[in-house]
Amino acid sequence: MPNIKSAKKRVLVNKTKAARNKSANSALKTAIKKANAAIEANSADKDVLVKAAVKKIDQAAAKGILHKNNAARKKSALTVKANKA
Repeated sequence: MPNIKSAKKRVLVNKTKAARNKSANSALKTAIKKANAAIEANSADKDVLVKAAVKKIDQAAAKGILHKNNAARKKSALTVKANKA
């Protein structure tokens, strides 16, 4: 455990940021899974779910949770999969 005041604050701030990132990452993965499931099932709302997943990916990249190239790769794979279905 840190003794210096600023180090104690960093521990608290890092804990808060880690929780926020974990929540955003979980929501991102859920959106991608829902979109993939809709594509596999060829459901009527697959376009809406793919669009929502792409939005979540963009938000994660903007917040620094995903690298921009990683985000681009995920979006590309999702749209290619959706277009083939």
